[in-house]
Amino acid sequence: MLAYIVRRVLLIIPTLFAIMVVNFVVIQAAPGGPIEQMIAQIKGTAVGATARISGESGEVQRAPSGAAGESQYRGARGIDPAFIKELERLYGFDKPPLERFWLMLKNYATFNFGNSFFQDRSVIGLIGERLPVSISLGIWTTMLTYLISIPLGIRKAVKDGTAFDLWTSSIVIVGNAIPSFLFAILLVVLFAGGSYFHVFPLRGLVSDDWASFTLWHKITDYLWHMVLPVTAMVVGSFASLTMLTKNCFIEEINKQYVVTARAKGLSERRVLYGHVFRNAMLIPIAGFPGAFVGVLFTSALLIEVIFSLNGLGLLGFEAAISRDYPIMFATLYIFTVLGLALKLISDLTYVLVDPRIDFERRAG
Repeated sequence: MLAYIVRRVLLIIPTLFAIMVVNFVVIQAAPGGPIEQMIAQIKGTAVGATARISGESGEVQRAPSGAAGESQYRGARGIDPAFIKELERLYGFDKPPLERFWLMLKNYATFNFGNSFFQDRSVIGLIGERLPVSISLGIWTTMLTYLISIPLGIRKAVKDGTAFDLWTSSIVIVGNAIPSFLFAILLVVLFAGGSYFHVFPLRGLVSDDWASFTLWHKITDYLWHMVLPVTAMVVGSFASLTMLTKNCFIEEINKQYVVTARAKGLSERRVLYGHVFRNAMLIPIAGFPGAFVGVLFTSALLIEVIFSLNGLGLLGFEAAISRDYPIMFATLYIFTVLGLALKLISDLTYVLVDPRIDFERRAG
């Protein structure tokens, strides 16, 4: 097993390198960069530069050959070329792309992400500030999803074809059909002072005066702030896991070893949880790390916007809009490393759930 883990860790390096290469090339080819953004801000057209990179709003266009003194940035007309050169030096664009890429990889290997182009703060400081929000959303959503979906899926498998199975399937389908952001807006309208009740807070992870609270008050305040965003995310994510759990149990229940166990006189509970559970839960439980990554990467952005939660998803989105390359690449790097590490943990979880699985022998 140790040799398998070492091989998987070593494979992370070329995978991470390939992902960074592709994204570096794509981002460099995209119109509008940090220099165009800064030029647009200086000329008072920053909104146009963000919304539509064209014309005087900062479109990148090389000056025709022989047009001495003209900037390569169309939006820079009327701005001193020396100032443009200073901007290029400030943002590191005075170096060739290949040199910039290798310098970035060298720094990222030591988690040196530099400073944000537009927030005048270290990128690692910004990420460290936002990471607890995203981790909180991811962990609570994934845990509650599993705590709801697995018992419900088992019960649906046992009661397959009954009225309970029919009604719960209807609820699951409706919950899966409602986008999480739309359900979040509904929760805000109903319970966060939108139009009816003001039961839960609307903004932030904790209250403004959280630091002055007692320990118990801090815990309850934090949990109270998490109720609405986590509920909105759980509603849209438990359907697939519930049905997966049900189908896995139904498949195992119909196998010969279950019939044999029942024939020996074992109780239904003993058969279900002593024999079926381990085999049926192999895929759902081993997929826990992957589910966490999915929640962290894809589901949190709009929830963070609606509930004013400053997480990594919102940080990366804002960086993409403003072309803040250090933050863009740093969040991508961290997401990729975290995703690859959790994928390895997911594979190892298979062994914990079912010791009969031997990756070492399969690799050999």
